[in-house]
Amino acid sequence: MSISSLITRRDVLASSAVAAAVDTVGLFAGTAATSVQTNEIRPFSYKATDDQLADLRRRLANTRLPDRETVADFSQGVPLKTIQQLLDYWRTEYDWRKVEARLNNYPNFITEIDGLDIHFVHVRSKHENALPIIVTHGWPGSVVEQLKIIEPLTNPTAHGGIEADAFHVVIPSMPGYGFSGKPTATGWNAERIATSWIELMRRLGYTRFVAQGGDWGAVITDLIGVQAPPELLGILTNMPGAIPAEIDQASLAGQPAPAGLDDEEKSTYEQLVFFYKHVYYAFWMGTRPQTMAGFADSPIGLATFLLDHDARSLEMIARSFDGQPEGMSPDDVLDNVTLFWLTNTAVSSARLYWENKLGFFSPKGVKVPVAVSVFPDELYQTPRSWAERAYPNLVHFNKLPKGGHFAAWEQPMLLTEELRTGFRSLRKEI
Repeated sequence: MSISSLITRRDVLASSAVAAAVDTVGLFAGTAATSVQTNEIRPFSYKATDDQLADLRRRLANTRLPDRETVADFSQGVPLKTIQQLLDYWRTEYDWRKVEARLNNYPNFITEIDGLDIHFVHVRSKHENALPIIVTHGWPGSVVEQLKIIEPLTNPTAHGGIEADAFHVVIPSMPGYGFSGKPTATGWNAERIATSWIELMRRLGYTRFVAQGGDWGAVITDLIGVQAPPELLGILTNMPGAIPAEIDQASLAGQPAPAGLDDEEKSTYEQLVFFYKHVYYAFWMGTRPQTMAGFADSPIGLATFLLDHDARSLEMIARSFDGQPEGMSPDDVLDNVTLFWLTNTAVSSARLYWENKLGFFSPKGVKVPVAVSVFPDELYQTPRSWAERAYPNLVHFNKLPKGGHFAAWEQPMLLTEELRTGFRSLRKEI
């Protein structure tokens, strides 16, 4: 995920005025280079070749590992023990074909939007009055993040809900991620993706829909809310863009907490300061994504980079490889890493950071109805006071008892219930 306009390429290299001009030129240049638009929706399935999987195994077998870290904690990154456990499991036990079969069991499609092929999973509920929803993943994620919530959302009566809780579910792969096309020109930023998602829902024939996302998906979902197409009923975010600008800037600089914050706000401020001290990956991808070429050649290098997103997620993943699965299992982790490897999307996915010129955590100006879900192990816990300022039409706010940054992966039933509850008041408009 990205963090602040201060760390993006635009702000490093240019003033905001010049940056806006550069971004506009890039957008039109990218559009001019694309092919004629087609509205065709094509069925899609994926099967890795035996040669691809054999090549992966050979590379894993030839991995050269580093020395052990010189500390007894996670302060130097992914511990050698976890790397070795992941490598051994990937080589000897992990089966890509299982997640491949799960993914292909759902209807997958490709359609061209704004000159780029967009992959998406589209599962319609059997219930006639289901609410259409578009769900967006983040980095370092993919559509496999959301596979666990498809059945509870589309078939609620079999998963603790009622017929009135049903959703039609659309889960796209972001440009440069997974099975979507890789942009060959600049301009594919979060705003453009949001516009494309609105077009996708229209193309599918939905005259009313809601949207949800975390990480980059939260930014894109906020921007769908900013664009506020007439079909949009509301959004739910589990990574709110609600940090006041002065708080965001001070925490990025590592300054003492500003005066006037209550205890909850001070706690959130400290969480932000901690996160900003450990956000090396966003600086790298936001300025030099092409320098990540080694991740296209080394599967274990790719895996360790993807694992080291945030402190609590890394600790949870390490425990899972130690035999204490909670939230994500070793298979969950490697399903996503292997998808990145097979599609060679380490660099193409990173370019979204390079394109970004937005403050990731800042309010975007969303006026549509908004539901906010706060998970305790998220990068920061948004105080309700800040959520109410950022989202003047806040229809739902809830703090969950467990779960972290990858909500759909870690706590699919909790997120499912949040989606049911958060959008319940909006269903009357279907």
